[in-house]
Amino acid sequence: MVDKKITVMSEDKNGRNQTFKVGNGYLNREQLSQSIKNGNHPNYHVRNINGLDTPVSNPDKFSGNNLG
Repeated sequence: MVDKKITVMSEDKNGRNQTFKVGNGYLNREQLSQSIKNGNHPNYHVRNINGLDTPVSNPDKFSGNNLG
């Protein structure tokens, strides 16, 4: 289990998150989606939004840990 802090680094022109900083490395949306599906980030899950796998944080009462 990796479960490192995930920060959005870039978005496309439509506002979809594209690049993420995960710990000391960087992943694109597809790579992070697969890593989440592999169980490496238990505080996140993947949603299919407009036909694309999209990493999202699990709902909780804290807004500071949301991807955005």
